[in-house]
Amino acid sequence: MKKLILGIFVSLMLLSIPTHAQRVAPSADKVHPLLISSTIPDVSVKTIDGENVKLRELTSKKPTILIFYRGGWCPYCNQHLAELQQVEDKLYDMGYQVLALSPDRPTKLKESMNKHELDYTLLSDSPMNATKAFGLAFEMEESLVKTYKEDYNIDIEGDSGYGHHLLPAPAVYIIDTDGTVQFNYVNPNYRERIRGNILLAAAEAYSPN
Repeated sequence: MKKLILGIFVSLMLLSIPTHAQRVAPSADKVHPLLISSTIPDVSVKTIDGENVKLRELTSKKPTILIFYRGGWCPYCNQHLAELQQVEDKLYDMGYQVLALSPDRPTKLKESMNKHELDYTLLSDSPMNATKAFGLAFEMEESLVKTYKEDYNIDIEGDSGYGHHLLPAPAVYIIDTDGTVQFNYVNPNYRERIRGNILLAAAEAYSPN
């Protein structure tokens, strides 16, 4: 009887664990990204004006290039976004929209748009719910958070507005209007990003036009 009660107690404890705990990796190389042919989760993100929008609703309007990046403070992310701007007109001609998602809160996104003159849509996932649901979230080491702030003046908590210290493994997804993943590129090494010409080739292969 004691074993039965203990078993029920353990089961209830496991059920009470927040689902996001199962979706946060200890490092970028341990993430489990949403795979090709999967349906994207029906999660909410925020626009630069702070309005809640459903990601599934956004992607139902047009085939989508969805970019997960670490934030406007990351030089590798900014370089990557700038490179993708060079092919964005061709992506638009194929019928795609380009959405870029980061932990930055909406006010920080506005700063990024003005500073880097970005044309595509920036979205905020400060709570990291979308990033977790895509299996891309990982937790930074506390020592690294401290180093970023003290040595590089990068305030991860200030930029996101949260103390979770989570980042996405950089990724790019191609999603059709049914919410199905057609293509993905995920690299735990934040210095390595998909090249614009490779993304363009993938987009052309799955273009509805």
